[in-house]
Amino acid sequence: MGVLDRFRLDGKRLFVTGGSRGLGREMALAIADAGADVVLVGRDLASLEKTAGDVRALGRKAWTVQGDAGIPAECERICRTTLEDFGPIDILINNVGGRRVNIPTQDMPLDTWRQMLDLNLTSTFLCTKLIGGAMVTRGEGGRIINIASINALVSNRGIAGRHYETAKAAVLQFTRATAADWAPLGITVNAILPGGFLTETNLRWIREAPAVIETFKTQIPMGDLGKPEDLGPLAVYLASDASRYMTGAALVIDGGYTLW
Repeated sequence: MGVLDRFRLDGKRLFVTGGSRGLGREMALAIADAGADVVLVGRDLASLEKTAGDVRALGRKAWTVQGDAGIPAECERICRTTLEDFGPIDILINNVGGRRVNIPTQDMPLDTWRQMLDLNLTSTFLCTKLIGGAMVTRGEGGRIINIASINALVSNRGIAGRHYETAKAAVLQFTRATAADWAPLGITVNAILPGGFLTETNLRWIREAPAVIETFKTQIPMGDLGKPEDLGPLAVYLASDASRYMTGAALVIDGGYTLW
């Protein structure tokens, strides 16, 4: 077996939340290109179908589950539907999340705080519990990739909404704890910590707070935001046998932002 063969994912099946757009879409396409079939979860049916069509164009199967994984009851329904209709799942990517609101801590309503924690943290817990739990029961190992953020390590400048930093730091520690628990079972659990990427969400921030984003870019040693497709190869690595001996890792991909 050549080294590149260890990155192949033929016969595997991916489940990815927030899989129709941005980073989720690019990871799904990369993993499909490496041979896996894909279950895409998202709120918008049109973008789900567009990404599913792009997966199928690569010669892989694709299924869509419409729903909001940021709502706990919806997230449970999505996971149970997937396991019943499209299982078994070999690769789980907990990708859904985002800052969404720019509210200072002193003004943050408790209900909004809880909603944002559900989006960024509870969704990761529930998918890991249900989809990852099915991997445990199945007994054939698996791969779990949690999308945290560099804001698990540092606070973002010029933007409030500290629910995001809090939740992503918790995702990172949940990754480590679950990795320790499930390592003997052949299930690896790793986290990707993206920096600034040109996703739809960040394009909105560019429109609403251009000075903040320009300042952010000047603080990146590589001088620019990342492209969503830059995340695909890293996701393939973590999903494949090439990363067999890596678990509990926090892999930063930020153009060097956290170096300074």
